[in-house]
Amino acid sequence: MNSPYQLRGIHRLLLIRYQYLEIPLMRLRYNTVSMEQCLTKKGFTLVETLIVIALFTMLLLAIMNAVTQLYKYNSITLEQANEIEVARRGLLTWVRDAREMTSGADGAFALGRAESHRMGFYSDIDKDFSVEYVEYRLSSTTLYKDTYEATGNPPVYSTTTPTRTEILSQYVQNLLQGQTTFRYYNNAGTLIATSSAMISDIRYLRINLIVNIDPARSPGEFMLQGSATPRNLKENL
Repeated sequence: MNSPYQLRGIHRLLLIRYQYLEIPLMRLRYNTVSMEQCLTKKGFTLVETLIVIALFTMLLLAIMNAVTQLYKYNSITLEQANEIEVARRGLLTWVRDAREMTSGADGAFALGRAESHRMGFYSDIDKDFSVEYVEYRLSSTTLYKDTYEATGNPPVYSTTTPTRTEILSQYVQNLLQGQTTFRYYNNAGTLIATSSAMISDIRYLRINLIVNIDPARSPGEFMLQGSATPRNLKENL
C-alpha cells in the first residue's frame, strides 16, 4: 500500500506530464483556427466569383461593341470617299464631253435633249473623227452615260438601243431629294426654266450631284458641282 508521500509524488508526475501535453495541443488548435481564418479572409466566395465574372463579361462586351461600331463607321467612311471619287470622275467626263459638243453627223443641232435629269448632245467623245450622240441620264440613284454611233450613208442616229452604256455613279440622291441634276443658262447667264422649248438659246451648262451611299447613316451627303461652256455654242467665236 502506497504511502501518502508516494501518492503525492505520483500526482506531481502526472501533473507535469499533463502540462507538457496541454501546451502542444493548445498550439495546434491555435494554428488550426488561424489557418481557417486566413482562408476565410483571403479567398473568394461563390457569389463574389460570379460577380467578378459578370463584371468582366460586361466590360468585354462593351469593348467589343465599341470596336465593332468603330470598324463599321470607318468602313462606311471609306466606301463614301471611294464613291465620291467615282462620281467625281464621272462629272469630269461629262464636263469634257459637253465642252466638245458639236453638230451631229446628220446636221442636227449640237444639243439634242435638255431636261432636269437627262441631257443629250453630239460630240466626238472618243476622238475617232466620228461624232457620237451621248446621253447622260439619272435613273433612280444611278447616273448613266449612253453612247449612240451614227450608221449608214447619210448617217443616222438610232436611239432605240445604245451602242454602249457606262455607269458613272450608283449613289446619286438628286431624284430622292427633289433636286435638279442639270441646269441650263442663256448667253446672259439667266437660268432657262423651260429648257426643251428654248434649247437653241442654251449657252452654259451646270451639273449637280448629291452623293451618299447610305442617307440613314453618317457620314452625310456630299455635293459635286461642275459646269461647261460648249465651244461650238459660243456666239463670240
